[in-house]
Amino acid sequence: MAPVDPQAASALLDDPDPPIPDRSQVLVVGAGPAGSACAFWLAQAGWQVTVVERKRFPRAKTCGDGLTPRSVRQLADMGLEGALAGAHRYRGLRACAYGLELELPWPSHPTFPSEGYVVTRYDLDRLVAERARQAGATVLQGTEALEPVLADGQQPAEAGARTLPRCRALRVRRAATGETATIGFDYLVLAEGANARVARALGAQRERRWPLGLALRGYYRSPAHDEPFIESHLDIRDASGAVVPGYGWIFPLGDGRVNVGVGLLSAEGRWRGVNTTRLLDAFLAQAPARWQLSPDAALGQATGGKLPMGLSIAPRVGPNVLLAGDAMGAINPFNGEGIAYGYETGRLAAAVVAEALAGAGEAALASYEDRLQAAYGHYYRVARDFVRLISHPRAMQVCVRTGMHSRPLMAALLRVMANLLRPDRLGAGEATYAVAAALAAVGPGS
Repeated sequence: MAPVDPQAASALLDDPDPPIPDRSQVLVVGAGPAGSACAFWLAQAGWQVTVVERKRFPRAKTCGDGLTPRSVRQLADMGLEGALAGAHRYRGLRACAYGLELELPWPSHPTFPSEGYVVTRYDLDRLVAERARQAGATVLQGTEALEPVLADGQQPAEAGARTLPRCRALRVRRAATGETATIGFDYLVLAEGANARVARALGAQRERRWPLGLALRGYYRSPAHDEPFIESHLDIRDASGAVVPGYGWIFPLGDGRVNVGVGLLSAEGRWRGVNTTRLLDAFLAQAPARWQLSPDAALGQATGGKLPMGLSIAPRVGPNVLLAGDAMGAINPFNGEGIAYGYETGRLAAAVVAEALAGAGEAALASYEDRLQAAYGHYYRVARDFVRLISHPRAMQVCVRTGMHSRPLMAALLRVMANLLRPDRLGAGEATYAVAAALAAVGPGS
């Protein structure tokens, strides 16, 4: 089964590389979820957009590959829902812990669909990048962002600063030819992923007191590759049998493969010494027999990385610069989801930049932080406090054991952790979130 329409992204691979422009109204660094979404929405609105992507498509990314209802909604809005027709569709989450299993369908919502898909980033990212190109964006593959050129008199932001400096250009290099160039712009959107080299050069830093995720994933052959639920294990153990704060996942791709990984939640420096490779090996040994997982079923070497969460990277805005997606730590701390928040923050960045180009200027960019806080600020504070709580093994065991004995409670938690709270009525999920928010309000703060 083809994960996506094989023709949908072919032009991005077949067309010759466009020349590097001297200038663009908007320059976007990174063609992942945030960058490609930002480029699509700006190009569709008629603005001149250039995207710089260090690698060439198709390219793999370390990810669980699961598209939640929030992601599916954003892809549908970009006109890509039909391209997912060949991908593996799943109904919800199977939560597993302490010998118990609960199958939890996605909850109903007035805005988001009640279905998800599993699509490799190898296929998905080029699909969305091609959508941006079709809308009019120039996509420069195999082109590395080297360093920003600051405006006269500007310096990188110092620790604790509220804004990034003004930039006037970006130096880039084409890997295939070694050609270097300088691209000028009116506005710069940094959607370069968790490494965020350009953002760091401008002075953006991660708040180290806040949660950081560590993840490792690999692909495996499995006879259960077309299961209707993605699976999350909430009691993963290290080689000694001790429960660690995190989760293991098994996401079926529907094509003979499953994506298997472990995610470790680290708060305030705890669990820094845990070896994720050994943790993944231990998880494979403990996985349910129906998946038939073993090192022999591996389809290549597992890959991993760090996941900055909860808007943990700042400053996120300057006079003509915005951060989006993983480059500003937009991953949801509740569940480690980053794809949806890449699409959403890329779209939000596009809206702000479009207002600036239409005449609002720097005042539009100055509103970006307020809009981010309105969309995610309170929810992410509660999520950060939740991660801080479950980073204590005993607290995590109590929470998981209690939840696994109550389907209504776990269904409510799924609504909270997937950020699918309903704005139109108060249900169990909304009530659960209200309690968590109240506890966060009287906590130590974050």
